[in-house]
Amino acid sequence: MRAENGPRTGGPSRRRVMTAAAVATAAAVTGAGTGAASARPGGGGRREGRIDTHHHALPPDMREWAVEHGLLPREGGPDWGRWDLHETLDTMDALGIAAGVASAPAPSEAFRDRALAVSGTRVFNESLAGLVRDHPDRFGFFAYLPLLHVDIAIQEAAYALDELRADGVLLMANAGGRYLGDPVFEPLFAELDRRGAVAFVHPAGLADARPVPGVEEWIADFMLDTTRTALSLVDAGTLDRHRRLSVILAHAGGFLPYLGGRVEHAGRQGEGPSPAAFRRAVRRFHYDTAMPMSPYATPSLLAAAGAGRLLFGTDWPQVTRPEVDRTAALLDRDPSLDRRAQAAVNRENALRLFPALARRLRP
Repeated sequence: MRAENGPRTGGPSRRRVMTAAAVATAAAVTGAGTGAASARPGGGGRREGRIDTHHHALPPDMREWAVEHGLLPREGGPDWGRWDLHETLDTMDALGIAAGVASAPAPSEAFRDRALAVSGTRVFNESLAGLVRDHPDRFGFFAYLPLLHVDIAIQEAAYALDELRADGVLLMANAGGRYLGDPVFEPLFAELDRRGAVAFVHPAGLADARPVPGVEEWIADFMLDTTRTALSLVDAGTLDRHRRLSVILAHAGGFLPYLGGRVEHAGRQGEGPSPAAFRRAVRRFHYDTAMPMSPYATPSLLAAAGAGRLLFGTDWPQVTRPEVDRTAALLDRDPSLDRRAQAAVNRENALRLFPALARRLRP
């Protein structure tokens, strides 16, 4: 796993006080017609509210494995390493988040060893499945797949989707410097397509990047990582071959929707995917709002893909509570989104994409 933000102060037990801004945000959610999530704990009753599709979790078994294998320190560490269930549920309730589709974006290199890839991904996925089992109307999950071993990834996808009832799979944007359009991943995409699966693509960090002083990797390099893998999928024709597959690009697609004119210009010169292939793909991908999207990126993203392809996302807990409050409020006030678009982004698009989660949210 790797941090998406710089280090912050404050330990795992530190509690955030709900601010007036957070109260206003929760009220805005209810007023917009998305509804507030019913009180925790337990099930029963219809859960209304946002569905967070960019939502990270670190249950105890997973955290212990990460510590034992050197991915996390025993104390301190990045924000995602201090995940806490009660703080998570408090944040979800305050912001009117009915459910989060949990994921754990570990770097592929952590599973370079084959035996570790088998055992480690099983710990990850069974931990997340346990979270869903304990809180079925608050969480879904994306199963982690070890992309350095495509055969193991295919086996784990089958186990997670068939036995653990995962809502989809998590794919890191690159593995060993290979982006997802690389032919080595074709058998995996064929299997995911056969199952009509949802794949959430999360940045891994540029394999060949040099750091820019004063500019953290997560600010721009993660965005380019997502853009590179999306373009590789377009150029390889992966989406055209696998029409039952749904792909969510993290962080509003990186730079993809905003490079359209340049990509089409290159395609007309025979130096990239054809303009028609690019336009098809941009409207095939789904995008979460966790760039954050509002207010800067929304007009371009809407023009490129339409409101029906956008999904609410927070990047919790790597994005901490004050920023989650702020970005949710900015989304609620985004002038580019009317009432119908707000409802689609906050909830309705996700309900269509994740039918099993939608059933769990019904009475």
